[in-house]
Amino acid sequence: MASFHLAVKTVGRSAGRSATAAAAYRAGVEIEDERSGIVHDYTRKQGIEHREIVAPTDAPAWVQDRSALWNAAEKAETRKNSTVAREYEIALPAELSADERRDLAVGLAREISERHGVAVDVAIHAPGRQGDQRNHHAHLLTTTRRIGAEGLGEKTRELDQKTSGEVERWRERYAEMQNAALERAHSPERVDHRSNQRRGIEQEATVHMGPGVAAMERRAERTAQREGREHTPATRVGQHNAGVLEKRGLRQYIEQGTEFVREMTQRATGHLRSFAATLSGAVDRDRREATEAQQREQLAAERARLVAQERQQAHQREQVAERFRTIAARREAGAHGYTDQSSDWRATPEALRRAVDAYNRANQHTKDLYIERIQREPQMAQAMAQLVNQRERTLQRDQGLSR
Repeated sequence: MASFHLAVKTVGRSAGRSATAAAAYRAGVEIEDERSGIVHDYTRKQGIEHREIVAPTDAPAWVQDRSALWNAAEKAETRKNSTVAREYEIALPAELSADERRDLAVGLAREISERHGVAVDVAIHAPGRQGDQRNHHAHLLTTTRRIGAEGLGEKTRELDQKTSGEVERWRERYAEMQNAALERAHSPERVDHRSNQRRGIEQEATVHMGPGVAAMERRAERTAQREGREHTPATRVGQHNAGVLEKRGLRQYIEQGTEFVREMTQRATGHLRSFAATLSGAVDRDRREATEAQQREQLAAERARLVAQERQQAHQREQVAERFRTIAARREAGAHGYTDQSSDWRATPEALRRAVDAYNRANQHTKDLYIERIQREPQMAQAMAQLVNQRERTLQRDQGLSR
């Protein structure tokens, strides 16, 4: 069943991200960031079905060079918290062929480029090997500045203003394009960019599964298959979603049964009138249960709590990674307090000293992997935070004794 998804996100330096890294990852290529000297190598990434750069007709030829384009985007921004790129993340219908999905993604990219005057880097990704095999999707990474014959120019401010309605316009336009493509492919499926609430559909929502929860559910399903038993959700989010889907299926079954009974009643079958009344009562009870305000509020609060917790933990891991990078950079530069003869460096926990020196001896790819582990793995981040905090406490104590 075709589903609609178009989300607009930003790539900003305030979150420690760069346009060069984002483009290299999405396209599965290698790009050297000329500002930082970091080489982002994702040539081993699999599942990239198509990559293409769409730009205005008067854009210079170098725009088609992915490395040149995104290094130019980085150099055009001077603030440390600048937004350096914008991303349109879209779902592609599994009902279409690979060529039709490519035409749909590139067609949307062309319209975005023409309307806002930006360059659009299109990367189409295949479904993950262990996930939903219908999850065809594309990433449309765009410059935040218009580009013409002279290169990058003014900012696309209309996309920074929520009141402009541009994002909602693109959601509606992509739904139209998707439905037209499905019609050309003779598929009966259609999509709608509006939420169930806006469409007047009373239907309890499922909760979005993050990467961690989805991985736990996949492991639980594989374990159940190996043990030859029925799979039951392992997390609260999975259990909630399973319950919602079961209710939807039951409601559909009851409503279909009720319609059948109505047709039979028209043929004067008296005993089926009682059956229809029973099914109608079941529908009413199911609807009352689905619309209970208390349950919706509890689920919304739990969802908000999980999202806030995940964001806070990710931010804390980013801070730990940045503190480690700072220590490593000062050690590599031989700054005051970081040489072998320095009492401050000798006071640093041995495990942290070994980690810093090993990091500085490694190549850039290994360094990137090490920082990504700190940013993504809670246990790794916690262990590194303890070492860094221990060093800072020791230095503060020594400074106090020396006064």
